[in-house]
Amino acid sequence: MKQRVLTALLLAPLAIALILLLPTPAFAVVIGGLCLLALWEWTRLSGMRDRRVRGVLLAFAVLAFWALWHWRDHDAIILVIAAGAAWWVVALFWLKQFSFAAAPTRENTLLKLVVGMFVMFPAWIALMRIHAAPDHGHWWALYALVLGWSADTFAYLAGMRWGRRKLAPSISPGKTWAGVYGGLAATARVPASCGLLACSSRPFLKSSCRLAATAVVAAIGGWLLGVQDLRLPALVALALLCVCFSVVGDLFESLIKRHAGVKDSGALFPGHGGVFDRLDGIFALLPLFALGKLLLGI
Repeated sequence: MKQRVLTALLLAPLAIALILLLPTPAFAVVIGGLCLLALWEWTRLSGMRDRRVRGVLLAFAVLAFWALWHWRDHDAIILVIAAGAAWWVVALFWLKQFSFAAAPTRENTLLKLVVGMFVMFPAWIALMRIHAAPDHGHWWALYALVLGWSADTFAYLAGMRWGRRKLAPSISPGKTWAGVYGGLAATARVPASCGLLACSSRPFLKSSCRLAATAVVAAIGGWLLGVQDLRLPALVALALLCVCFSVVGDLFESLIKRHAGVKDSGALFPGHGGVFDRLDGIFALLPLFALGKLLLGI
């Protein structure tokens, strides 16, 4: 726990500064580099052991990032982002059949590598489009990322404090429904001192209060970013749905790690695991958030 807190305290200010201060081209390079590290971990989780082949795949990934950047303003990019969001709906069915593609065969490795494309590329270009938006784009990018960061952090804390009923024990024994509710409560900068988190000792009331806290703080965040009309309730609903998608992303990575027989995707961040461990929920929510923001016209 101390390692997790110390790592977060060191990385959070740097991450916020990069999001708010870097121009989008430089930001794209930084996030692209993180995605490449995550992809390197993903190739190992998928069952590919040959480092030379993994390196070649990363080289092709660099070309893919370049192509996406080159066509970032084209309408066809929306289809890429939509495909990324749609994939996470498909992932729900895979989670239900958690033993699917578990065997370490060449076909299953290839399938997981293809899945990695749907996980990372749409999320990366979605974040770049959000960041490049002329109206508070950098702040909207921070808002979207904080959805995932806070949901992950408060899910961990709530799971430790109240977690008894398992969310998906066959996939990730450590995740609980209390963690899910804690993640929802954390959406968009939920302050721990809001008081609503401890308003009742009954699980149902706790859950209801956390959901209420999510809605209130998501609305405040949207208001501060200029959404002050009838689109505000829709933004709140989008925030809640994005956090639910982040849970799916977290669970899906846990499933693939279970297939691979490992606890973490890597060991880059002490107490937090690898890059993919930190970005799994982010990868899932970004395409949906970008599409929702586009549809809402904000």
